[in-house]
Amino acid sequence: MYGSYYGFRVKPFQLRPDPSFFFGSKGHKRAMAYLEYGLSQGEGFIVITGEVGAGKTTLVRNLFRTLESENILAAQIVNTHLDSDDTLRMVAAAFGLPYENSGKASLLIGLEQFFRQCDQQGKRALLVVDEAQNLSPRTVEELRMLSNFQTDDKPLLQTFLLGQPEFRKTLLSGDMQQLRQRVTATYHLGPMDLSETRSYIEHRLNTAGWHGDPSFDEAAFAAIYDYTGGIPRKINTLCDRLLLMGCLEQLHEFGSSEVNEVICDIQQEFHLSEADIASGLKKEEAFASLENMDDRIVKLEESVVSLAELLKQVLSLANVNKNIRKNKG
Repeated sequence: MYGSYYGFRVKPFQLRPDPSFFFGSKGHKRAMAYLEYGLSQGEGFIVITGEVGAGKTTLVRNLFRTLESENILAAQIVNTHLDSDDTLRMVAAAFGLPYENSGKASLLIGLEQFFRQCDQQGKRALLVVDEAQNLSPRTVEELRMLSNFQTDDKPLLQTFLLGQPEFRKTLLSGDMQQLRQRVTATYHLGPMDLSETRSYIEHRLNTAGWHGDPSFDEAAFAAIYDYTGGIPRKINTLCDRLLLMGCLEQLHEFGSSEVNEVICDIQQEFHLSEADIASGLKKEEAFASLENMDDRIVKLEESVVSLAELLKQVLSLANVNKNIRKNKG
């Protein structure tokens, strides 16, 4: 909607990870360096952690883009709310192998044969596991066991684990010692600072075809940073709404007042304004309130349907009576 108004070629602040918008902040450059270092080692586990929306998935997709000319066959798992056997099926599916109606033994045999075929073709298999904080210790152990597949001189599979900060606690638990011994590098991706937040916004605007319209003053960038804390996904959400408001109200300049107006709208929509929190309203209570609202809407819809059915019956009966009178006449 606002794309044509401001002359963008593409939407600058979409929420889905897009490697073409990759921004190399100091933290992201370091994380990318760790991933590239891990690839050069060709073995073990590389662990990248970061807050929700910090840009871990975009980081990996940017890495995949650089691997197009390399002899690396990469696969990614995102759904990690699985037991150990289901995880093996997900790994097989990610590499394009049959997995339905397969037991654990046949899955392992099939995966090992596939990895050996890759090695014979001069390729390396790389598995990327996103949302690793959801993995159970047993599932992590299954992934570690896959790293046992190797030739006489090298492993057949390398694994990257991406997760939220709590995954580091999993790694430090007592039953993760064997996995820790196979971790070649680990890095925590933190938020951007104010200067990087501004550069990030301008980078995405420029990538989308920005020519200075709309403009942002210093106070606008500061307000965006204060609200988002330098987290890329939060920045995208806020700036997307800001541009939409600008389009609707025909604005070509943004300051702190416009940014704060959008922030206020977002907070009111989710019933989580500072006033609500100060008065003791918890997030769970807010969500419960939303759920109750959903229930009332469902009941209202059911009532409307019932009334519609009743109306049909009344009209049908009226037509019958009309036909009877007509025939008598």
